[in-house]
Amino acid sequence: MSWPSYNSALVRYPLHGFSLDLSLMDIEPAYVAALQPKIDKAFSDMVALEAGAIANPDEGRMVGHYWLRNADLAPTAELKNAVLQPIAALKAFAEKIHTGAITAPSGGAFEQILLIGIGGSALGPQLVSEAIGQDARLPLYFFDNTDPAGMDTVIAKLSQVGLGKTLVLVISKSGGTAETRNGMLEAKAAYEAAGLDFGRHACAVTGDGSKLFEYATAHQFLALFPMEDWVGGRTSVLSTVGLVPAALQGLDIDAMLAGAAAMDVETRKQDASQNAAMQLAIAWHHATKGKGEKDMVVLPYKDSLVLFSKYLQQLVMESLGKELDLDGNIAHQGIAVYGNKGSTDQHAYVQQLRDGVNNFFATFIEVRKGRSGNSIEVDPGTTTADYLQGFLRGTRKALHAAGRKSLTISIPEVTPFNLGLLIALFERTVSFYATLVNINAYHQPGVEAGKKAAGAFLETLNTVRGHLTATAKTADEIATEIDADPEDVYHCLTHLSANGEVQISIGARPAEDSFQL
Repeated sequence: MSWPSYNSALVRYPLHGFSLDLSLMDIEPAYVAALQPKIDKAFSDMVALEAGAIANPDEGRMVGHYWLRNADLAPTAELKNAVLQPIAALKAFAEKIHTGAITAPSGGAFEQILLIGIGGSALGPQLVSEAIGQDARLPLYFFDNTDPAGMDTVIAKLSQVGLGKTLVLVISKSGGTAETRNGMLEAKAAYEAAGLDFGRHACAVTGDGSKLFEYATAHQFLALFPMEDWVGGRTSVLSTVGLVPAALQGLDIDAMLAGAAAMDVETRKQDASQNAAMQLAIAWHHATKGKGEKDMVVLPYKDSLVLFSKYLQQLVMESLGKELDLDGNIAHQGIAVYGNKGSTDQHAYVQQLRDGVNNFFATFIEVRKGRSGNSIEVDPGTTTADYLQGFLRGTRKALHAAGRKSLTISIPEVTPFNLGLLIALFERTVSFYATLVNINAYHQPGVEAGKKAAGAFLETLNTVRGHLTATAKTADEIATEIDADPEDVYHCLTHLSANGEVQISIGARPAEDSFQL
């Protein structure tokens, strides 16, 4: 560690109080020079992407999340309107909810929100709510899984105020995502059990003409907002997906968009040395040898950013975790992401980071301002904010002394503007890195494969149900009857047993277990 290396390896945007410190990544100039042709191509690809080129070749789609915070970049007037009109509409809708122009059917204002979504349709809104939603006008709750017990817990919490005072927001581009569809139907059942009309409490964000669009129209939802096919779920937090719930909470969505736009301006520059997103992409490439050989540990030193590592997990891993490169060659690319927050992690897995296997690089997120208002002294002359800064700097030094690489991103405080700044930084870094390793960052074939496999299991499950009788049968016997894998059948049977549909008699081993109605 040295003062000269810190000065030479720091990217600063003084206007925004932002900095990126790469001095502990130990990147040699020769490494960057060797990477220069790929860096140049990444800049060129980004220019084409923002101009409306087909950036997702597998699906023949444009990638337009950068237009969301600067509609003037949209390549056509139609696309520009597709950015601006929904923002105006969702602001107007939120204002009507807040002022009581739109009220709950039972009378009075809506007092809370249930958001039903999964993946980016929930992670982005969750991040925003946790980071800047402490004083939200309407608190936000989530169905973000198809776990019935989890949904029951949320419904119980909502019922304390009342489902009649709860606005439901369903988010799904296709409307066919099983987890979101299931959550909506569970919510609908809960509303109907309470004697309430679900549609008159609901609104949706979805694609035009989707299954959810048709359902919302048929059930007379309060409002419908578009979700365009040129916005991917993991980059949708600054689209209607994230802006509708943020506006309903009363958060400053204009400031979030302005922060993202400000970072876009800085990271659109072609000078790699002053482009924080390109510097970050180079650092990732250097740390992982361009092959994902090391994980990224994200350590935000601020409670309100506790979900940032979870958000980045999807953005980075779904974008970069690919079997094939753009030329169709086996690549098995990706960077694994995990993390929680500092200094909590110093009492958890920092022990392994410091002394265990060196299979990671750390990303510290520094928030310089400790709190609004005065602080007490917990030691003479020392505040809790001083301790937090000390733990960040101490952990950083301790890791480097043990040969562990790290980088530090600093912002002044967690505000809507700075949250937008961080989101835009990592979105563009992912785009740049994808070009450096020659992959498509904008599709997710592995996710689709999992969905197909789940569908096959559900078909087997229903077939198994039809072959159960009052006479006990083993998994092998039913598998023979339906021509299926006996292990798949066994898992179907234990699932049915756990949920009270069949009785199980335990044998010496799974093959000897028997099941009957």
